[in-house]
Amino acid sequence: MPTLDRPTRIGMIVPSSNTCLEPQTYRILGERRDVTVHSTRIPVTRIALDDSSDKQFDANVMRDAAELLATANVDVIAWNGTSGSWLGAGHDHAIVREITEATGIPATTSTLAYLAAFEAFGTERIGLFTPYTSDVNDAVIASYDREGIKTIDHRHLDLSDNESFARVTDQEMLPGSLELAASHPDALVYLCTNLYGANITAEVEARTGVPVLDSVAVTLWHALKLAGAPLLEPKWGRLLA
Repeated sequence: MPTLDRPTRIGMIVPSSNTCLEPQTYRILGERRDVTVHSTRIPVTRIALDDSSDKQFDANVMRDAAELLATANVDVIAWNGTSGSWLGAGHDHAIVREITEATGIPATTSTLAYLAAFEAFGTERIGLFTPYTSDVNDAVIASYDREGIKTIDHRHLDLSDNESFARVTDQEMLPGSLELAASHPDALVYLCTNLYGANITAEVEARTGVPVLDSVAVTLWHALKLAGAPLLEPKWGRLLA
């Protein structure tokens, strides 16, 4: 007879072309045996400010994916993508409502996880690093501003093919990260769950003293928090420990 005692189960809705967040999530969890992660994918291949890109993040698509995850009896469901950062927090609140109404399971998104982290840590001024194009960055900055978060400086890599984001190297990220930290934000934000920002979080924090919030780590942190599970080790972002 199966045991009733089991690890916390986190369900993640993953962009189809994302090759970072699943392996990175398990690297962050390390040797932990109290949490397991279970994924389903939705079609996402391109990030831009147009209708064809926006349709990738439709709430009905998220609901269908969440219903699949619910069959695994997960404890929390996360849309592990940052689309709400440019589409607006209201878009992601609607996704969470759709998921919870369809499954009865608590839910979050990467964007709502960031907003929860900003509130929890008193973050008001950020440095923003993304792989996106300049117009997407501008939309993110405007969206965050509506939530009371001021972007004091930002960097973007002018990419739009989602699969390419995971091929950005640590060496390509580090110079811009150090430049952003030099402006003394409350936190440096790596915005994209297909970007390996967590790889250099500890180094950037040690060299600059500026806290770092990486999208994969922040989404996992919020999912763990909603599930009532222990949080993260400090090397993945000292605020998330």
